[in-house]
Amino acid sequence: MDRELNPFKPGSGLRPPALEGRDRQLEDFDLLVARSKRRNYDRGMILSGLRGVGKTTLLNRLADHADRQGWLTVTIEARPDDAGVTAVRAQLSQELTVGLRRFSRKHRIEKVVEPLIEMARRFSVDVALGPAKLTVKSTGEAAATGDIALDVEELVEEITAAIKPKGSAFGLFIDEMQDLDRGLLSALLATQHRAGQREWPFFIIGAGLPNLPAVLADTRSYAERQFAYSSIGPLDAAAAADALRVPIRDFGGDLSADALDILVAASGGYPYFLQVFGQAVWNVAADAPFDEEDAYLAVEVGVKRLDEGFFPSRWRRATERERRYMAAIAHTGEESPRSGQVARLMGASASAVSDVRDSALKKGLIWAPEHGRIAFTVPHMADFIRRQAGDDVRP
Repeated sequence: MDRELNPFKPGSGLRPPALEGRDRQLEDFDLLVARSKRRNYDRGMILSGLRGVGKTTLLNRLADHADRQGWLTVTIEARPDDAGVTAVRAQLSQELTVGLRRFSRKHRIEKVVEPLIEMARRFSVDVALGPAKLTVKSTGEAAATGDIALDVEELVEEITAAIKPKGSAFGLFIDEMQDLDRGLLSALLATQHRAGQREWPFFIIGAGLPNLPAVLADTRSYAERQFAYSSIGPLDAAAAADALRVPIRDFGGDLSADALDILVAASGGYPYFLQVFGQAVWNVAADAPFDEEDAYLAVEVGVKRLDEGFFPSRWRRATERERRYMAAIAHTGEESPRSGQVARLMGASASAVSDVRDSALKKGLIWAPEHGRIAFTVPHMADFIRRQAGDDVRP
């Protein structure tokens, strides 16, 4: 097959040729936008799930839809490291400034929005004096308090007051939301809470790992009630099949039912893996329709590529002890083993390895689906670990 016509493009946040299995989330957000036009404001949305399920792609799709519907949209990606505190706040300032300029041109309200652009442009972060604080400086009446929660709330109030008469809304789209620093996260949650009480058209739409709902609830107790939560998992068999079959046929190819079953089974329904195996089967097949032999070869090629890039990027972030802990999880043969079982495989007590468990949790390598149990944040990570050889993959 002509590789130039290959419709599949595995990557972080890249738009797939066919977005399947997310109709409920798209419909829920479409309703949120429609209600906001009538000034009937609902809650923001939180998307959570393992890596590779398409959260970033879906978040971008929602942001694009909001932008087309006349919203002021701002998109940022959180980072877990210390440098991320400054970088993310600077990104928020920059993206807000760009978003406001784009919004003002589209709606021809430059004079109204210009003071808000000045406020956003002059965000400054002082991380040298203890906890990071956001300072808002403005040539208008808004005054900086030095308290990030108050300053963010004041800015959102000013912005929504300006765009509300247009029947518009302010959507803040946050990827990897579980990695936001607690100061900024707390401020944003408080502002979203106040927006709901005062009917400001401000909505946070966040995406992150499965622990994101717990992180939000730990930060602000009311967070569990201020969002519509949606758990994003693997696609069911029908949607996974369509994610492969539709683009293949649209671009002049085809595949047998058996070949399709092989690829779907190998992917586990995870959108990223579907893109990897879809790309591989297109490239290895001499012509259409793709058959079983093409599918088996595509799985072999796809797994090799995953082992060279997708999985090692997580594995290399781990320390030697974290790798041993992850190897123990893999060798239990369970999807979410008990922490005590993992510790026993390492020849230690649960308390003796609690520090390495906590560090792996903070890095987003694992998560706790329930009390006393742990699981990988990356699907098929256990299979990758069991395929490796060496001392660092032994519990």
